[in-house]
Amino acid sequence: MRKSIGLMVLTGMMTACAAQTHTTPITPISALKLLAVQEIPYDARFKGTTVGGLSGIDYDSTQQSYYLISDDRSALQPARFYTMKVYLNNQGFDSLRITDVVTLRQPDGYPFPNTQQDPAHTPDPEALRYDPVRKQMVWTSEGERIVSNKDTVLENPSIHFIEPDGKFIDSIPLPRNLWMHATEKGPRRNGVLEGITYANGYKTLYVSLEEPRYEDGERADIRPNDAWVRIYRFNRESLRNTAQYAYKLEPIAYPAFPADAFKINGIPDILSAGGTRLLVMERSFSTGRMPCTIKIFLTDCSKAEDISKVNSLKRKPPTRPLQKKLLLNMDDLGIYVDNVEGMTFGPTLPNGHRTLLMVSDNNFSQLEKTQLFLFEVMP
Repeated sequence: MRKSIGLMVLTGMMTACAAQTHTTPITPISALKLLAVQEIPYDARFKGTTVGGLSGIDYDSTQQSYYLISDDRSALQPARFYTMKVYLNNQGFDSLRITDVVTLRQPDGYPFPNTQQDPAHTPDPEALRYDPVRKQMVWTSEGERIVSNKDTVLENPSIHFIEPDGKFIDSIPLPRNLWMHATEKGPRRNGVLEGITYANGYKTLYVSLEEPRYEDGERADIRPNDAWVRIYRFNRESLRNTAQYAYKLEPIAYPAFPADAFKINGIPDILSAGGTRLLVMERSFSTGRMPCTIKIFLTDCSKAEDISKVNSLKRKPPTRPLQKKLLLNMDDLGIYVDNVEGMTFGPTLPNGHRTLLMVSDNNFSQLEKTQLFLFEVMP
């Protein structure tokens, strides 16, 4: 999230890449090699909107375009996503430019309201994916859970299918363990549907929680604990939730200052790596330290048990949770890394290796950065 990308940051041509097919190949992934970093200026403007809060990114290989969703809760402008062109050369980024902005629509066709207009229907957009088979998009909202002496606002998280012009198509009925409650039950506030990815030729959707549900255990801490989050599998045709998997978060990377200040580790995004494999991004932040610690893990859902019948992982821990292999700790790159929240495979390099792009969310703050990271996927 961050500054203005305005009209065009640079100009150029993508000379190093070829288009990607619609199906993610099942190829080995041993590591991620950083090629380049590009920053989008703070408070950038495009067609009357503020470019920032970029929380999800996806690549359309046919159009050779990227889609980036903003987590603006219709506070600055109506909830929206952007279309962007990214041009690469032999050194990495040549240039990038935003080409369009699309307003997300409610079922009645109107833009989503902000919290002053209708807090029970204000979205919290976090993730976006494009389906080239149906030529549709899917996006997630975290909903809302405010419980105070003055007011109670309960809005369930949601998964919406839309046309490329933002028009509402349909929603996925969510399992009851994703419903919000006024008591400490179900999802935590701002820790719900952060990641989404298509798999199996766009027949399957995986959706991830950012943090543990109340019944599943405590949030991640500095010390290792059983911070279990769930990854949900849905059938795209029936819209049924066909499985749930338990994933254990790493400890928070650094202590907060002061010690009792805000700190977090959770999953901001997931990405299909072919078959039943997923790349899982974990993001750790601690007050008193501006950079975030971003780790990318590889996991395989076929080797984990279905926990959809288990209401509490705290009372009944999983016997076969998702196992994970560390591919990248961005602390090791020796560069400043901000609040990275989205990732997607991009075009293929001349050597046949895939690219992976990540984007950071600047929270519309001048103190934070909107960064694009370009990686080479090493087999």
